[in-house]
Amino acid sequence: MPPMFRRRTLPELVAAVDLGSNSFHMIVARITDGNVHVLDRLRETVRLAGGLDERNQITAVATERALNTLGRFGQRVKDLPQGTVRAVGTNTLRKARNAAQFLAQAQRCLGHPIEVIGGREEARLIYLGVSHCVAQHEGHRLVIDIGGGSTEVIIGERFNPLHTESLHMGCVNMTRLYFPKGELGEMAWRAADIAARLEIQPIEQLYRRVGWQAGFGASGTALAIERVLREQGWSNDGITLTGLLQLRAHLIKAGHMQRVHLQGLSEERKPVFPGGVVVMLALFEALSIERMQVSDGALREGLIYDLLGRIRDEDVRTRTVDSLMRRFQIDTQHAGRVEATAISLFNAVNQVWALDETAADFLVWAARLHELGLSISHSDYHKHGAYIMENADLAGFSREDQRILALLVRLHRRKLSLKQAHALDAAQRLMVLRLAILLRLAVLLHRNRSENPIELATIKASDAWLKLRFAPHWLDQHPLTCADLELEAERIKPFDIRLKFS
Repeated sequence: MPPMFRRRTLPELVAAVDLGSNSFHMIVARITDGNVHVLDRLRETVRLAGGLDERNQITAVATERALNTLGRFGQRVKDLPQGTVRAVGTNTLRKARNAAQFLAQAQRCLGHPIEVIGGREEARLIYLGVSHCVAQHEGHRLVIDIGGGSTEVIIGERFNPLHTESLHMGCVNMTRLYFPKGELGEMAWRAADIAARLEIQPIEQLYRRVGWQAGFGASGTALAIERVLREQGWSNDGITLTGLLQLRAHLIKAGHMQRVHLQGLSEERKPVFPGGVVVMLALFEALSIERMQVSDGALREGLIYDLLGRIRDEDVRTRTVDSLMRRFQIDTQHAGRVEATAISLFNAVNQVWALDETAADFLVWAARLHELGLSISHSDYHKHGAYIMENADLAGFSREDQRILALLVRLHRRKLSLKQAHALDAAQRLMVLRLAILLRLAVLLHRNRSENPIELATIKASDAWLKLRFAPHWLDQHPLTCADLELEAERIKPFDIRLKFS
């Protein structure tokens, strides 16, 4: 982190919002001596996944349902400062073609930013939430979270996920596909089971080989199944394979969900229950699970602990960037020189250009990763690096984070264009433009890869110009740098920013 932006002290209150495919959840917690104490839990069934039409558009009815819920959540967190509420969307918002329009409305209702996270990032956060809410075990831990549109399967040790996977099946979409009218016949069940086993097959051997010493189910489906098994007397110690087989037999015998009467099964959960049971049983059989406990912790708790990590300077995103640098054999010394110069430029202009600590993070990460694509090819390496940044599974980063970082990597050299930034709002585009200019200058000034320092005497800025004054005779001694600065001045002129140097 740049030295002028040290993280603030821990806030008294924080909140997390999970825009799931079946339900929206929110928790509000008090932070006391670094410990999390949950004060409030809110949950509403929204069935966002059920509100996708045949074109993967969120319907007007589902949008209204979701916005009304977020409006109520927003009343609870409206007084919390920006940066203390972490809200994320999951599988349905990853799929929805009109997600951007929905999110614009949703953020206004909630009063705080909402990110869309990838499947593996969702899995990482779920594991983090479960790990903080169950007793510590020696060895590996298996965590399964069956959501409305996806199922996350994780093996980890203590607080560290080792293998994360997001499978494209959940209680809502499996119920819609195989039990659309509530019919629970043997043939429908067999078709659903085959589909689930095919989805699990790519990870089956790896997970069996790695193994685990304790298993936990998280979120609504696991909690509902555990409750039903316990109430029927089919299991008195978590979810068991024997209990699941009895449950399946009971559902098939009933033949239709209208004839299913199970103690512990709420009317709210009932419409999506068979799809969740299919997925859970398929995982038990595929991974040879005999018994699994359930955890109260899940994605929202993971969001809280991840947010606290960012505030405490324990940001997993920084570890991810460092890992990428090692993996792609980036020249760390050169990246460090570019980063230091970029920070100096940032320090001089951040107040005038309204760049905050979030912008500082992006600039530092982009400086470290700007040569990422060199491992593929020297030709157009900025484009290769941008592609990797936007499409890789990067722990800690939302899809929007990755899009911004990819843009900065792409724009650090050659043509300066914001055509690729069409998915960002106006404020984000302005931030990307200003950060790109700072990064481009830092890269330009270190083009000769010399270890000698850049002798910048002063840096000044306004909305319309950026002035660099070098030490006497420095530019005379570096004519190629002078030529590069002249070319760069022409490249940024169309964006109404004048680069002046002397």
